Amino acid sequence: MSEAMINQAAWQCAPGHPLRIGVADLPQLATSEIRIRNAAIAINPIDWILQEIALLPWLEYPAILGSDVAGEVTAVGSGVERFKVGDRVVGQAVGTTVNEPAQGAFQQHTILLDHMAAPIPDDMAFADAAVLPLGLGTAASGLYGRTQLALTPPSHSPSARSEVVLVWGGSSSVGCNAIQLATASGYRCVTTASAHNSDLLKGLGASEVLDHSSPTIVDDVVEAIGGARLAGTLHATGGINDCFAVVEKCVGSRRVAATLPPPQERPAGVEATLISGTILKDDEVGPMIYRDFLPQALATRRFVPAPPAKVVGKGLETLQAAMEALKAGVSAAKIVVTLP
Repeated sequence: MSEAMINQAAWQCAPGHPLRIGVADLPQLATSEIRIRNAAIAINPIDWILQEIALLPWLEYPAILGSDVAGEVTAVGSGVERFKVGDRVVGQAVGTTVNEPAQGAFQQHTILLDHMAAPIPDDMAFADAAVLPLGLGTAASGLYGRTQLALTPPSHSPSARSEVVLVWGGSSSVGCNAIQLATASGYRCVTTASAHNSDLLKGLGASEVLDHSSPTIVDDVVEAIGGARLAGTLHATGGINDCFAVVEKCVGSRRVAATLPPPQERPAGVEATLISGTILKDDEVGPMIYRDFLPQALATRRFVPAPPAKVVGKGLETLQAAMEALKAGVSAAKIVVTLP
């Protein structure tokens, strides 16, 4: 490894400890991998959770955490045809899923699977693009996965459908992406959020945004759906029992795809499945999103990075404070760190 290619990383040496900056290897690329120099890294709740507890039994520490990266391609595997050195890209890093530090986000250079990355427009800031990957991947897996809602894939010219997709917790990262995907699949999308986030979510394509703090939220959502058939429901965050209650009162699909393990107690006939935010690396959803949909959707601005980036620092040494900022709580924003 040349001096110019020394790779610094923010290592998670063990659960319960802060990040430590140190050198990380840059292994040879496999046939279908690319390496990027990271310009922006976004933070997700799983990052601070993995810092606190050994949640994933297969993950060995020291580890390099992080899923969301955007930057410039510096090398491509021998079988890669979609990318070349110098391309600006966004991608989902899967290091904690495959137990490979080189594929984690919290470092200067990250290895990505080529079908889990997409080019971004020249006028799109890396910090903006970086908010997408894990939220997008989770939403897409929930909406389109064969064991989840299995909805019609997104299109650049969708045909309007009569069914409704309900997204519970629309201002979250998963929710913002789910709204845009559901709309790109031609469905009407009804969602819940804080009232002050209504304009943001309507701008992303939601037809109705219901105030999640309303004491009559269940009846409010049922009224907004208006007797239309549910195509499926994605629970991103918020009161899951209220979500189940809405599904029970509506016609159509009784299936809820959820980002957290759903409780066993739920209305009769309502099914619930747990979404894996990284399973798309192994099924048809990954290429569907990163190869077939996202490049053109970003280029035409039919799909936009959301929620907005909130840049809180510059450099790997600011990642620890960024995780603490997310843990303290944010609303309709994604915490991002940029790299020099």
